[in-house]
Amino acid sequence: MLLRVLGNMLLLLLLLMLVGCIPRMQRLGEPVQMPRLEAKRFITADGEILPMRAWLPEEKATSVVVAIHGFNDYSHAFEAVGTYLAQHGVAVYAYDQRGFGATRQRGIWPGVELLASDLKAFIKAVGAQYRNQPLYLLGESMGGAVAMVTMAAPDAPPVERLILVAPAVWGGQSMNGFYRSVLWVSAHTVPWLRVSGRGLKIRASDNNEMLKQMRADPLVIKKTRIDALYGVVHLMDRARAAISQLYTPTLVLYGNRDQVIPKQPVCRLLEEIPGPRSAAFYPEGYHMLLRDREAEQVWQDLAEWLQVPARVFSSSTPAGCLPLLAQMD
Repeated sequence: MLLRVLGNMLLLLLLLMLVGCIPRMQRLGEPVQMPRLEAKRFITADGEILPMRAWLPEEKATSVVVAIHGFNDYSHAFEAVGTYLAQHGVAVYAYDQRGFGATRQRGIWPGVELLASDLKAFIKAVGAQYRNQPLYLLGESMGGAVAMVTMAAPDAPPVERLILVAPAVWGGQSMNGFYRSVLWVSAHTVPWLRVSGRGLKIRASDNNEMLKQMRADPLVIKKTRIDALYGVVHLMDRARAAISQLYTPTLVLYGNRDQVIPKQPVCRLLEEIPGPRSAAFYPEGYHMLLRDREAEQVWQDLAEWLQVPARVFSSSTPAGCLPLLAQMD
């Protein structure tokens, strides 16, 4: 009898924890204005201020790129490539997504719909200033997942081409079942718990100086809430499901030494995407392709592709994917 009572008490305690500790997520406020682009910030319809950076060519831009940063990062991630592309006639715009960088609720997961809604509004605002130039969307890592979900929607914004750099398409369905369960329980019991990637021994780039600068940058999130991790896994699941609806011509860039996003889901992306797609695999590239030591080669390829997309990359699946795709079949 005592054991049964204790068991019921523990079950009740667990239920109370689950009810009282749900994952925290930002909410979209009521619209109070039209979204607008200012010099160094983007003001959303609900009045949220999203810091923005722009790298502009001295002469009239030949094309425009909207760049979306990765998880725990912010718009500064595109400083180097933005500067390079601006020197080659391309205007580059990037903003801090909600929950990241210098935004008001930094560290709190915004949710997939809110991330996609902000991106649509930002693209519309940038496009209004460049009506006669082609607009491209570039998403890096988590930003790639946001871009995929956005472009797969029925009300996708008018984007000429999509660029995915090491896209985060490794969702919960690709994870070990035990890890998925632990993440779910943690997000619903201790959502406030913060964890870091120390001890995982994952190398994101071979550019040690850049990594050192990121560690010292107060706007780069070092310790992540469990519910934010849970949220980004859900985002990756959504991106994985969005592949079948991606008809926008797409370029995928991936480093063969990427230790964050495995090669297999990236290869599957290339196999399943229904629209025109091109790809470039970099044998010495890591996850942060745009900031690696050999990043200038990636910048050069990207600049050339933006000028003449059909001439730079073949639309066939990269050789590095063929053996993996054979195994998956």
